[in-house]
Amino acid sequence: MRILLQRTGGFAGISKKAIVDTANLSSEETKELSHLLEAANFFNLPTVINAPSNQADRFQYIFTVEANNQQHTVKVSEVALSGTLKQIIEWVNARGN
Repeated sequence: MRILLQRTGGFAGISKKAIVDTANLSSEETKELSHLLEAANFFNLPTVINAPSNQADRFQYIFTVEANNQQHTVKVSEVALSGTLKQIIEWVNARGN
């Protein structure tokens, strides 16, 4: 499984990217990531999740997950992030390169 997390926008408009490939993780970390994705119901999320109102200078996150011969990409506004998606962001940023 591979996950790419991109953050764009913000006041300075600086992009940030983190990639995690489970081939480089322990089996415990791979299970942890799988549980986070399952808790977020990631593969059933819409491809775009907008905030109720457009807010300037907010981050946009783009998650792309490749697993089991499927790929799903979700773009979500910072203010529309669920708690489970925030956990994925923290997890990927802690382990990504």
